[in-house]
Amino acid sequence: MKIALALAYTGTKYHGWQFQSNASSVQEAFEQALSKLACHDVKVFCAGRTDKGVHATHQIVHFETDTVREMHAWVLGTNAHLPSSINVQWAQVVPEHFHARFSAISRAYHYVIYNDKIKPTHFMEGITWYPYHIDEKLMQQAAQYLIGEHDFSSFRDKECQAKHPVRTIEFIDIKRKDKVIVIHIKANAFLHHMVRNIVGTLLPIGQGKQPIEWMQQVLQEKNRSKAGLTAPAQGLYLTEVNYPEEFVLPSARTLPWMLM
Repeated sequence: MKIALALAYTGTKYHGWQFQSNASSVQEAFEQALSKLACHDVKVFCAGRTDKGVHATHQIVHFETDTVREMHAWVLGTNAHLPSSINVQWAQVVPEHFHARFSAISRAYHYVIYNDKIKPTHFMEGITWYPYHIDEKLMQQAAQYLIGEHDFSSFRDKECQAKHPVRTIEFIDIKRKDKVIVIHIKANAFLHHMVRNIVGTLLPIGQGKQPIEWMQQVLQEKNRSKAGLTAPAQGLYLTEVNYPEEFVLPSARTLPWMLM
């Protein structure tokens, strides 16, 4: 039997999703908890491998088991063995041909920036503090150069293992609410550090250090050294993974207040 689950986690104390022999990971903590409930060793597969310090509100995973339990038991029972930084939101039986990563047709991330001269007292582990004034409208205009299918080599980390750099961005939406700026980006898939490198390129534009057209130039260069710095990990959230309707999976839950 194959089961899919949705996870939410705070990635601050983890060295990313993927298991590492010399560091803590979300995958390791989750597999240990799930194995206790399944009464056998469990291997899980995820929709997207988040980096060190990156969070998720809707990470999708799947695993296989012969253990028979009610779906609510997989949720509540696994949560009982998990640290407070990770929790299961729902569980559902899926067809044998379902795969959390390869069946996904799109993914979305939110990046949260606190834009003020004074560092925020709370939630520093879940946002990126940027003390220089930025104009989100300029960033929104520049981001439109990235919509559609492109070679995103300029926003690809040198350690990226993807077979090719072509991706299709469906939309990028940038909004401000008081001192908080939220960047919402959706694509069929993402390269390693792609979102953080896009944000790092948008920030100089928002600050007025680069013109709006610079984004188009960076994209056309297909050279990582031409783009901005990689934005910090703590402001990034995996918030949505979408699948074909045949799987009838629940949609993403309500986002944390800071992402609304």
